[in-house]
Amino acid sequence: MYYHLILTDACNLCCSYCRAKDFEESDPFGEGVTFDEDVPPELSFDLNHLYRFLAEDPEAVLTFYGGEPLMRLDLVREVMDHAPVGRFMLQTNAMLLDRLEPEYRNRFSTILVSIDGPEPLTDAHRGRGVYRRVTENVRVLLDGGYTGELIARMTVTEETDIEEAVLHLAENSDHSFSSVHWQIDANFWGDYSKRDFGRWAASSYNPGIRRLAARWVARMREDGTVPKWYPFLGVTADLLLGRESGLRCGCGYANYAVMTDGTIIPCPCMVGMKEWYLGHVAETRPQDLRRVPVGGACTTCDLAGFCGGRCLYSNVLNPWPAEGRRLVCGTVRNLRDAVVSVLPEVRALIRGGVVTLDDFAFERYNGCEIIP
Repeated sequence: MYYHLILTDACNLCCSYCRAKDFEESDPFGEGVTFDEDVPPELSFDLNHLYRFLAEDPEAVLTFYGGEPLMRLDLVREVMDHAPVGRFMLQTNAMLLDRLEPEYRNRFSTILVSIDGPEPLTDAHRGRGVYRRVTENVRVLLDGGYTGELIARMTVTEETDIEEAVLHLAENSDHSFSSVHWQIDANFWGDYSKRDFGRWAASSYNPGIRRLAARWVARMREDGTVPKWYPFLGVTADLLLGRESGLRCGCGYANYAVMTDGTIIPCPCMVGMKEWYLGHVAETRPQDLRRVPVGGACTTCDLAGFCGGRCLYSNVLNPWPAEGRRLVCGTVRNLRDAVVSVLPEVRALIRGGVVTLDDFAFERYNGCEIIP
């Protein structure tokens, strides 16, 4: 299984769609959920318990997570030196990536770097100079011999032109990202009343997704390769083969998180949600972790087999009212329709030997939610 290890709650950035939200008034949400006020801000349990826990899973993959995990370089090195796992991954804002030695950086099978598209857009949300620092450190990473998958992980808001942002990251040779993923900042905070989400989704995001799907297939036709644009890549093989999927990020059945006190939860976004504590690394075995299914309206939705429920955290807390949730589901439906519309050409490319079904394979549960 896959495990996110939360090293710290600290972060060296205050992004507009993340920590900055803590300073804004919020619409009420999360009724019926008890939040643990005693979660330590830094990792504070005996790592030998973690190693014992991981040793009982012969296929364990560990992802460093935060806050910003590279603020705890000491722990990154310690765990990589001693944890009995086959592969390590990292989710980072990359501001400190150059401070980790190449012998550690180059052991990651996957690194997900937070970057939102062109420099003005990234810096507007993440801070002045962030884009340049991130791209410089990506170059340091690659010049230092990194050969794993390097994923540009975007957060998408009403300021994002999705087509422009994806193409900027995917086609700019200065970046050399292997893959691009994006997650919409929607139904996560209690901010629906302050947003213009519906207008943006209808006039900008949804049409942009349809155009991007066409560009995606055009790249296959022209280059004979399948671009790793995860919201398309992650669903296409299933659509071609007529398969359905559970929650595509794997949270609650194939992907779990370990909090800073060693408590195990189904998703790294669900820190402190007591009703979803699943055990502790000191006393729980991986095979004993219970599955946490998506519930509510998702269970009867016609999109259930396609998106799997989109997000376990938002399914539990419902940060947005029903009206807003319907708009978010509309973006999922648009994604499905966009991919379905290009499937005939994808099938033709496969029949013609331009690409193969294997070209749509990817490492599942690698930190990409798949459904934005």
